[in-house]
Amino acid sequence: MIAVPARETTVAPTRDDETAVDPTASGDSFAGYIPSSELQKALTAAVSLLGGSERPGQAAMAAAVERTLHSGGKLAVQAGTGTGKSLGYLLPALLYCLHEDARVVISTATLALQSQIITKDAPLAVEAVQNVTGSALRVEVLKGWQNYVCLHKLNGGYEGSEDDLFSTMEDSPFSGIAGSGETTAGPGARTTRQMQGFAAETKRLYEWARETTTGDRDEAPRGITARSWRQVSLSSLECVGEKCPFRSECFQVSARDKAAQAQIVVTNHAMIGLEAAGKQNPLPPCEAIIIDEAHELSERVRSQASTEFSANMLASCAKAAASLGVSGSEELAQQAIMLGVALQNLEDSRFTEMPAAVAECRMLALSPLKTALTELSAKAGADTESTGGQRADAAKIAVAKAALTSLLDTLETMTPESVANGETILWLTRGRDGDQEPRLYTAPLDVAGKLANRLWNEHAIIATSATLKLGGTFAPLMHKMGLQLDTPKPETLDVGSPFRHDRQGILYLARDLPAPTRGEHPDVFWNRLVDLVEASGGGALGLFSSRKMAERAGEVLRERTDLPIMVQGEDSMAALVKDMREDASACLMGTLSLWQGVDLPGNTCRLVLIDRIPFPVPSDPVIEARCDAVKRAGGSDFMEVSLTHAALLLAQGTGRLLRSATDRGVVAVLDSRLATARYGGFLRASLPPLWPTEDSQVVLDALRRLQKQVP
Repeated sequence: MIAVPARETTVAPTRDDETAVDPTASGDSFAGYIPSSELQKALTAAVSLLGGSERPGQAAMAAAVERTLHSGGKLAVQAGTGTGKSLGYLLPALLYCLHEDARVVISTATLALQSQIITKDAPLAVEAVQNVTGSALRVEVLKGWQNYVCLHKLNGGYEGSEDDLFSTMEDSPFSGIAGSGETTAGPGARTTRQMQGFAAETKRLYEWARETTTGDRDEAPRGITARSWRQVSLSSLECVGEKCPFRSECFQVSARDKAAQAQIVVTNHAMIGLEAAGKQNPLPPCEAIIIDEAHELSERVRSQASTEFSANMLASCAKAAASLGVSGSEELAQQAIMLGVALQNLEDSRFTEMPAAVAECRMLALSPLKTALTELSAKAGADTESTGGQRADAAKIAVAKAALTSLLDTLETMTPESVANGETILWLTRGRDGDQEPRLYTAPLDVAGKLANRLWNEHAIIATSATLKLGGTFAPLMHKMGLQLDTPKPETLDVGSPFRHDRQGILYLARDLPAPTRGEHPDVFWNRLVDLVEASGGGALGLFSSRKMAERAGEVLRERTDLPIMVQGEDSMAALVKDMREDASACLMGTLSLWQGVDLPGNTCRLVLIDRIPFPVPSDPVIEARCDAVKRAGGSDFMEVSLTHAALLLAQGTGRLLRSATDRGVVAVLDSRLATARYGGFLRASLPPLWPTEDSQVVLDALRRLQKQVP
């Protein structure tokens, strides 16, 4: 057995940017965080409705949220698994809205988490508050425009416009580019079986779409692909607005009207990203924003702000402009050809300066794009009541405007100056296998400043997650989110977890294994993995750093054990997780998407295997650019980028083990660097406080005892 370093001792740089209160570290009982009497009654009512017991951490969190909302301040709360953080912020938010006639926006990382709040947590909180105050408050969901059925499109209003911009481009000058079939090939390139499957899927979707009362994609039949959903949905830029004959019945408009009348609006981080970008304002006016799963915010905002630029995009815009008879189409088509040649001559890489040929194509495309957009706007604003033909053109014009506007925004953001000064990250790729159309991608280097300037300075802010502290400090993630840029400095609170991690789980540090290399794991690694899985009798979740290693683990375990072994990619994730839940001896081996969000409580997951510390790939363009920026500022790119990235994923992966107060098990990290490297202390201090040991025999014996307890 080894001792975990004290939480305040780290090797990563720390910043004096937080006022931290860590009750779990100090051992006190959340002194100073006392809920108001009304909030305490609401907490008691919620606990009663749940049939559970009060949790001190939840009460402390609710009190801190209550105080922050009324003061208009900033708060970051780490609330470990089992705290009940959703109620910890929903109850004080509802009471705040009731008494201050205010609105609070709650943002989550994914649509799935958004759905969980709106269908499970929020109704309970509303009922608890109503039991205490007699007032029923409204909670509504707000999603992106494309998450709803467009009735105009469903009824043929956009017929023909899809072919011009988003479907086939058999006459594109780039249709012969190797590997570009996914983007440019016509229906003839698809197999009959694929087309039949698509037709059947679309038929099911249309049947549902004509019956639905909400138009919400989450309520659509299972198995509907993004390609099929595109047949009945569109973006807000493609909407014809007041000219739509279905405006009074519109699902999108209805959802926004409901949000405008609600006290609590539940949305997702993609919408926060749109708001931070400042080009759209999708959020209703509000006094406070609560960010759940805040550890994911910065990357999701960066993803939302990322763009792409390719020859086919230019060609599509040229074709749309020509079909509508506006100027600029010939110039755009010519630049599409020039860009196609330029990109073919470039290597896949990140560019610290924009290639001269790309810069020239960009500059020459700007003027015809603006000209075409001006004429399209004039067409869209013209009187469309005179003929049915003109009314039919409204949808086609809207789709064309959306495509040209998106491309113009990309080109105006992707300037040679912003690339040269590092503000914009620019790279080229031909896809994972290198056989797709070459495309340029851009992403902003800094999202912290955008968040601080557009959101943090205007609202009370609560950021919460089970993983907000890395290396024992809030500083790394606060820095990424831009909260430390605020004045006054945000308050921070760690309410811990009601779980007894040191009694429920073991952290196995495989000090004796050789440090991993870039190649195949050695035989001793696979021997240890098999020993652990056999001792547990299955119930193992394998988290691997690459798909190749996950597949290799599946092969080894199938060869050397009789346990049911599943590997990510062999079926849908939902099906694989379902199979594991139903068989306590089943094992699931996978990669990145399993590190976060997979919930396998009870005996179904009693062993979590991690093959190596999940450092980011150094050649990733965004990681590479962030490292360069840190080095230019005189910092340590390893500490501030690579190590914090690894710590966050490692904490999330370790969190897959204990999902309830009765769970038991082992997290086995088969990377000796966690025990031996100087930075290991920082990583260990980022993890839930499981009982640590380096003794493999102790771990194997514990797993065998657990196996005997499995029904």
